[in-house]
Amino acid sequence: MGYTKTAIKGISWAGSLSFFSRVISFLRTIVFARILSPSQFGVYGIALLIVALLEVLTETGVNVILVQERGNIEKYISTAWIVSIIRGAIIALAIILFAPLISAFFHSPDTLNVLLLISIVPFLRGFINPSEVSFQKELKFHKEFWYRIAIFSFDSIISLAMVYVTHSVMGLIFGLIAGVILEIILSFILTFPRPHLTIEKSYFLKIVNKGKWLTLSGVFNYLFHNLDNIVVGRILGTGGLGLYEMAYNISMLPITDVSDVISKVTFPVYTIISDDKPRLRKAFLRTILLVTLILLPFGVLIIFPYEIVKIVLGQKWLGMVAVLRILVIFGVIRAISGSTSALFLSVGKQKYVTIVTLVSMLGLVVTIVPLVLRMGIYGAGISALIGTLIAIPFMLYFTVKTLR
Repeated sequence: MGYTKTAIKGISWAGSLSFFSRVISFLRTIVFARILSPSQFGVYGIALLIVALLEVLTETGVNVILVQERGNIEKYISTAWIVSIIRGAIIALAIILFAPLISAFFHSPDTLNVLLLISIVPFLRGFINPSEVSFQKELKFHKEFWYRIAIFSFDSIISLAMVYVTHSVMGLIFGLIAGVILEIILSFILTFPRPHLTIEKSYFLKIVNKGKWLTLSGVFNYLFHNLDNIVVGRILGTGGLGLYEMAYNISMLPITDVSDVISKVTFPVYTIISDDKPRLRKAFLRTILLVTLILLPFGVLIIFPYEIVKIVLGQKWLGMVAVLRILVIFGVIRAISGSTSALFLSVGKQKYVTIVTLVSMLGLVVTIVPLVLRMGIYGAGISALIGTLIAIPFMLYFTVKTLR
């Protein structure tokens, strides 16, 4: 059976989802940038950093494991659901307990209340039906398109309304909460099987055993993608963090989405054909060529960022212009090299992803503080680029080894 046509359909639907989501996200960003200040964005960025960190530290890899599992996943669903609920409760409790310390670390009293409110989000996420992974596993990306668009649109409407009324980042969090509540409801109405409050010890141990490499990889990945934000927030304050976060998000909008969309579709396809190495090799090389051809033109989209930032976001955001250029280069390289993760996961080589991410993270760790102290947010962008470049030889070695 050929999967090229199926993959192309999946990429078109997943790409459409990414496109419409990013259009909505970009419009949201423009509105929020006019209402909120860089410092307020920095406070919101700190809250997201902490939630992401705790999610990574408690990562079980349930979704990846369910996609990797061949055959019916019904026997895993209830156990996976219970694991997710426990994980969500642990994250929420940790945020509440450590909120005062986090606020003090970043010298940002405004962060305290934002953290307490955002703790509701991971708690609620734990109750989402894990069966929604069937959209990806069964290559039903057309259904996932409408599913995700409905949730994201609802989140955006609530966020815009609340930010407009409150002129506060709290409005963004109310939007997140509303979106999660809707996702819980839809996941039980539209996806099957539905979980029950039961847990199988053997399935639980299997999830934990398989997920350990994904957890470790997630920790390294988090540090690589967020350590620069943490250092910027600590050294330069919420204002500097707000500028850096905005530059990072804008530069990544078209670039990483292309890679993420293609990886999301190719992961289940690679898994299906993983036993046929010649076929897998051919599919992977086609994917890399496609990603490269699509991404390279994006690298020249922000040649004149000064004018774009001034017109679209306003005068107060011009401090991010310099780092915007370097982050575009970083994004293109990262997206092309990052396409290998789907290949490694499809053959059960989670440790390859972990090692590549570890090397990237170490490159960032060594350079981030001195570069930020010397060059501000521009130094943070340089450090991220260095981390990506030094991991490429390792990524190439593991790719050749996998396809051999």
